[in-house]
Amino acid sequence: MSVDRRELTEILEEAGLSPYQADAYVTVLELGAAPVTRVADASDVPDPRIYDVLRDLADDGYIETYEQESLYARANDLDSIVDDLTSRASRFTAATEEIERRWNEPSVEQSTVSIVTRFETVVKNAAEFVREADSQVNVSLGVDQFDRLRDALRDATDRGVRVNLSIHTPDGGTEALPDEETLGEVCSEARHRRLPSPFAVIVDRTKTCFAPHAGSTNEYGVLVDDRTHTYVFQWYFLTTQWDTWEPIYSAVDDEPPIEYIDIRYCVRDVAPLIRDGATVRVRIEGADTETGVDRVVEGTASDVLVTGGRNISGTDPVASYGGQIGLVVETDDGPVEVGGWGAMVEAVEAHRITVVDVT
Repeated sequence: MSVDRRELTEILEEAGLSPYQADAYVTVLELGAAPVTRVADASDVPDPRIYDVLRDLADDGYIETYEQESLYARANDLDSIVDDLTSRASRFTAATEEIERRWNEPSVEQSTVSIVTRFETVVKNAAEFVREADSQVNVSLGVDQFDRLRDALRDATDRGVRVNLSIHTPDGGTEALPDEETLGEVCSEARHRRLPSPFAVIVDRTKTCFAPHAGSTNEYGVLVDDRTHTYVFQWYFLTTQWDTWEPIYSAVDDEPPIEYIDIRYCVRDVAPLIRDGATVRVRIEGADTETGVDRVVEGTASDVLVTGGRNISGTDPVASYGGQIGLVVETDDGPVEVGGWGAMVEAVEAHRITVVDVT
């Protein structure tokens, strides 16, 4: 059973809070930790009364206030409040469930990008996104966070999702890293970043969960459900969390068939082969850039598309491919230009590329 804000405040009034106290308490639950002035703006409590109302709530154990540049308020531990409410009638039970929901998941405006105030919310959403993944997951986390996502990553790997895991240790050492058997259960490839780093999970080119590293001044997180914003986080992951660090585990084949999720890595590998006259047969699974309809392209990679026509080396960092990058595939129906994530000028946006054979 779910109750709306008005009914929740009424129930809290029945539990003994004044109308202003009930309104202020629900507002603090929704905002998480927030300046008192923001609580006043977001509630119906008059500005001259807000400090007295919050002081009374603090005295009763509902919230606590603290100084951080200005006076802040946040909800207290819920145990005593829950014990009191659950002893009442069914409406109080419904209010308890709603308070617990709002405590764990503060309400945020419905948008493609949401700011949340608790790391727990970021991790919970990350696990849900990973469990729903269809094709690829990129993860950057610390060894102390690994177990929180372990089951979800294992399930994704078992479904054939490409999981790239960048794992960092506080002191840069290797002692605390998961062993190779464990890594083989949860990812396609793992790399060890020897520096502290934020928590980031990027799923299927559309969803991102991000939180600063433990040394950040304020605890907050960003939840993204949008291709454009996620593209920025994808570049952040590739250039700072992945491409410059050596693999510590890989289940990726070195001989055909070789599967790629990011076209940059495919082009980096096949460009020298094409330049040397090899025949490279590929299969592209993606979408038509005009219609958005799923499309499969099979044929021979005859050329690469690179901004400025530069030569590509097999050791180039992907950060050097900031412009157009793609493949020209000779098919039975003629040449087809294939681009990567967000392709606009090519005919096909590649989601999965398989180098079938090289001769």
